[in-house]
Formats: sequence, structure tokens, C-alpha cells
Amino acid sequence: MDRVIVYPGSIPLDTDMLDTNRNTMIAIGALLAATVGLNPIVDGLVVTPAAVGGLAVRIGPGTISGLQRLDSRPYGSLPNDAADGLVKMGINIGDSTLLLTAPPAAGQAQSTLVQATYTENDGHTVALPYYNASSPAQPWLGPANSGGAQPTRRTQTVALSLKTGAIAAAGEALDPPADPGWIGLGVITLVGGQAAFAQSDIRPLLSSAGIPFKLGQLRTGMSRAAAFTTSGIFVVPKDVSIVRVTMIGGGGGAGTHPNVPGAGGGAGGRAIGFLPGLAAGQPIEVTVGGGGRIVATGGPGGAGGSSALGPYMATTGGQGGGGGTGGAPTYVGGQGGFGLGGDVDWSGDWGGDAMPVATRGGDGGGPGGGRGASGYLGGVPGASFGGGGGGAGSSAPSGGAAGAGGVGAPGLVMVEW
Repeated sequence: MDRVIVYPGSIPLDTDMLDTNRNTMIAIGALLAATVGLNPIVDGLVVTPAAVGGLAVRIGPGTISGLQRLDSRPYGSLPNDAADGLVKMGINIGDSTLLLTAPPAAGQAQSTLVQATYTENDGHTVALPYYNASSPAQPWLGPANSGGAQPTRRTQTVALSLKTGAIAAAGEALDPPADPGWIGLGVITLVGGQAAFAQSDIRPLLSSAGIPFKLGQLRTGMSRAAAFTTSGIFVVPKDVSIVRVTMIGGGGGAGTHPNVPGAGGGAGGRAIGFLPGLAAGQPIEVTVGGGGRIVATGGPGGAGGSSALGPYMATTGGQGGGGGTGGAPTYVGGQGGFGLGGDVDWSGDWGGDAMPVATRGGDGGGPGGGRGASGYLGGVPGASFGGGGGGAGSSAPSGGAAGAGGVGAPGLVMVEW
């Protein structure tokens, strides 16, 4: 920001004050351009029925910001600058009231647009005292003692107006378009003989030009996280009211059979979601589902445990893969778990079926599922969070010896803020 320099004993000039005001306006305009951009932005200027009732409409305090000329006409002794652009703000610090009119006849309807635009005017006209060199004790009134009044303030405000559309049959009135350079704030449709209107009769129009968020409502991206691989307690940090949660249930264990391959366990369900409305210091129980176990002597794999964050979100674990001990083993892989309460919930993959002819166990459901083994080898455990265990192979298609299946991987709860 440019600043004026003055010195002790120097004669002050009117341009010292004018340059100070213009430089301040330029600095604020540059800040506006950096924060809200160059397109017109409206803040406030809410349209409501006036308290006096009847057909008066109230437009509340507010502002319009947008690209304008630096000074389209001279500013005191400073020349005009209509070449350079600057974001300026028109400010209305009080309410404004405009009077509507209803159509003259019953059965008619007419829509009225409340519109606004930036305006800049010179006002507060005063006959100023001037220095009289020939008689300093008797100042002149006005320039050259003419008695003429001059504007003393350049104001930047919001101009408001009503624009009525064509009268039409009831229910068929069309909205009038905003004039060039104006922004529509709201539309009010009245019918013939209507003597008053309510807030429900006003249709706001600021979806594109309004400010969607104030600084206090903006949040930075998630920058910190707490990853829970075992159950515990999450305490909402200071100044935090919303968190993002990623959750995975435990993977199912693989099935095992003494003589044939085992089926793979299903993967744990998954969910991702935002949780608003939390209070700083609030303790929330975190449950992390364990991986499904195996029965080494033969039988279906154990189901993975469910993960949860308090009552807000949960994911179930994957089911165990098929196995057994008798002559009719089950070869079907375990079903994947599923998510509950997230913004996005999805099911884990099924575990792979056992393949007796190939003497190969089924793969665990993924991502992160354990590999199914071939031949007389044990199945690979779930490799990462929520992966199902891989089924063991066997030494022969039937009647051979089989290895033990792999256990499922535990789940995960990650909280970011």
C-alpha cells in the first residue's frame, strides 16, 4: 500500500489527504480482489416484508463488491483514472424500504424484481471557507468567495430499485430480468387486490452472487489423524467439531478341512464419512474389529469383528470361509462385511471358493486378502486391514492331507480433523 510522506513545517496540500484516501481504497480493493475475486459479490441485502406491513418491502443492510473504474471523474484535485480497474465495495449500513403495487384486477398476477447495483456519488455539499490572502482574518465563502457549495464526500453505496414484469393471468406471471449491471435480490409475485405479503411470497435469487461461507465457517483441509488398530477412546480435540472417519471391519478367517482345500475368508466392510456436530473434549468409544480365527482341526473360519466409532458409524467383519471335518466339506468362500452410517458405505469382497481338483485353497477377500495355497501348504493370513485369510491347499484332490487356513486381518478406524 502506498503511503503519503509529510514533513514538519511543510505546507500541507489537499492532495496529501486525497492520496491517502485513494491509496487506502486501492489497498482494500486489492484485498477484496484476492479474497472474493473480480465478479460481483453480494453480502446481506436480505429481502423481507417491511415491519409496517402492507406492500412495503425491506432490504436489509449489506454490500456489493465488484470490479469498477478507479475514479471515472476527478477526485478533488486528483485527475480521473478511468483506465485502471479496482474492486470496490458499495455499503448500505441501514435498512431500505421500497413500495410494491399489486395488479389492478382480480385474477391478474405480476412479478416484481428487487435489484441492486454498486453506485458512487459525490455529496454532502457544503459552502466551504477558503483562505483569503488579502485579509486572512476574513476567509472567503466558497471558491473565489463565490459562495458556491461543493461536494465534500464521495460515497460508495448500494442502489436499490424495483422492476415489474408484465401483468398476466394468475399463475402465469414471468420474472422480469435484471437490468444490465444490476443483480437480482429476490422476486415477489402479487395477485390482483392483494394487500399484504409474507416471507414465503419472496423467492431469493442470490444463489450465484451471494457469499456461501464467511471466514468463521471455512475450514482448512484435514491435517491431523489418529489411527486406531486396537480399540480405544477418541477424544475430540480443541476447536474441532467435525471429523472424517475411515473405517474397516475385520477380515474373516479361512476355512480348514483335514483332507481337502479350504475356502478363503471374506473381507471386512468399509465406510468413509464426515461426522459434524461434535464437541471439543467429547470422548467417543472406538471399536476395532479383530481378524477371524481358524479351526486348525477343521471347520469354517471365524467371522471378523465389527469396527465402530461410538453410535455414529460401523462396519461389519467378513464371514469365515467354508471348511469342515466330515465327508461333505463346504467349499464356498466367506461373504464380505458391509458399512453402516458413512457417507460412502461398501461391502468387502467375497473370499475365493476352494478348488479341490486343483488342490488349491481359495484366496482371501481383498483388498489385502491372503493368498490361497496350493498343495500341502498353509493359507496366507490376511495381509492388510480387513483382508480375509487365504485357504490352505491339500496334497491330493480328496483323501490327502491339508494345511491350516490363514487368519483374517484386523480392522482399522482412522479419524482425521
